[in-house]
Amino acid sequence: MEYSEKRVQEHEGGDGQEASSAEAASLSIGSAGIETRFQRFTRLLKTWGVETHGIAPIPLEGRTDKRLYQLFFVWFSANFNVLAFSTGTVGPAFFSLGLRDALYIVLAVDLVLCAVPAYFAVFGPKLGTRAMVQSRFSFGFYGAIIPSTLNAFSLMGFLILNTIVGGQTLAAVSPRLNDTVGIVVIGVISLAVCFMGYRVLHIYESFAWFPNLIAFLVMLGVGAKHIVDIPTPPPEPAAVLSFASIVVSSVLSWCTMTPDYGVYHAPASSWRIFIYVYLGFFVASLPGHMLGVAFAAGAPAVPAWEAGLGGGSNVGGLLGAVLAMAGGFGRFLTVTIALTIPSAVAPTMYSFGTSFMAVTPLFARIPRYVYAIVSTAILIPVAIVGAVRFYNTLVDILSIIGYWSSSFAAIVMADHIVVRRGRWATYNVEDWSTPRRLPLGLAAVGAFVGSIGLIVPCMDQVWYTGPIAASGTGDISMYTAFASAALLYVPLRLAEMQWERRRGRGAPVTDLVEKYTA
Repeated sequence: MEYSEKRVQEHEGGDGQEASSAEAASLSIGSAGIETRFQRFTRLLKTWGVETHGIAPIPLEGRTDKRLYQLFFVWFSANFNVLAFSTGTVGPAFFSLGLRDALYIVLAVDLVLCAVPAYFAVFGPKLGTRAMVQSRFSFGFYGAIIPSTLNAFSLMGFLILNTIVGGQTLAAVSPRLNDTVGIVVIGVISLAVCFMGYRVLHIYESFAWFPNLIAFLVMLGVGAKHIVDIPTPPPEPAAVLSFASIVVSSVLSWCTMTPDYGVYHAPASSWRIFIYVYLGFFVASLPGHMLGVAFAAGAPAVPAWEAGLGGGSNVGGLLGAVLAMAGGFGRFLTVTIALTIPSAVAPTMYSFGTSFMAVTPLFARIPRYVYAIVSTAILIPVAIVGAVRFYNTLVDILSIIGYWSSSFAAIVMADHIVVRRGRWATYNVEDWSTPRRLPLGLAAVGAFVGSIGLIVPCMDQVWYTGPIAASGTGDISMYTAFASAALLYVPLRLAEMQWERRRGRGAPVTDLVEKYTA
């Protein structure tokens, strides 16, 4: 399969893996002299090992990395940290769930939902496309602007949450430190990893999990005997479903990123790719979520833990209070666990850039590393403000991200599984930037907008509670969004394909689908 990437390869001397349409175009600002200096600077960064590739699909000959185990470590490191711990604490601290009920919820959610981002990860090695570029094959060139824009803002939300947790954890080590210092430190470390790009990010993720493993084992060793199942009233169905939705969102929302980290890997068996990524998510998320549940549920029985949690607003304080039982070594582990939070922040920052680049060709002219700098400049001040009311910020952001990402996941999965019947040959990857050779996109946009009709009445937020959620169901918007988007998309897309064939609009993809799925 050949790609339009050839133009970029020629510009870069044939190196498709490091070439970039972003670099080729550079920033079209000011005079030619400014543009030339910018291009020279980008080429200089490339010689230093900085990834300069943009969002153009990686051609088959550029997908040569056979180390699929890296896909396991990327997602194991990204989830095996205090961030998964913080999600687990929401059940007891925010929804007043008991230990056993919350543990059952996270087990059920992680067992099933880790399959969704793992499914999306297969697209990376198979097609060589970033997640938001791949969405053009269902949303169309212009329709994909919607998920690309939403994803960029959603990832910024995750960046803010992640740095807040990192700042709180680092501040828990010493009264001389505060959240602000910790947030700045985490942001700068994450920028350094993300700035270098794909290869350095994979190397970092291969080792970042180890300090967290030691820290979690020490937490269990010194704190497990203090965890008690404090009697709680029978849980309200609304609390159960709302907490489940938070956990669902924390896992499912990764699906808008997972293809990005396999685009240089060889297109191996779909099942092999899926299993590596699924295990990376499940083996990391389940222990992290369960530890968060256990220590938050037991905090009322241990005054130091309760004080560390700060009335349910300081996850880092809780973690620091537990590890403080191990003395100086525990404080050292608190520092290391905070400094490994970039294992989740760096890939989020990386995909923030690729998502913005997919919004419009104008944004694609700006190199990826510029977005890393911009995102850091935004997240640090916003995170400092958001740290004041952590749990409200966490619940609001995770819920809103989960709403749209559920609809997005349903549409892309329905397109691949039902419309294309799982046939990779139905994707004309070389047409990724040619609007007339991509789907019209009205079916995907229609299904996406239509699912909002069920999201609004089923949502339960501090600032709005829909009539269905108010009836006692809790926040079930993510479930209704997924189901309605999938059910709407299939018939709409089949009708759209008929229209495309009659008008000659999008005929290449329509013909391919009909050829390989007949």
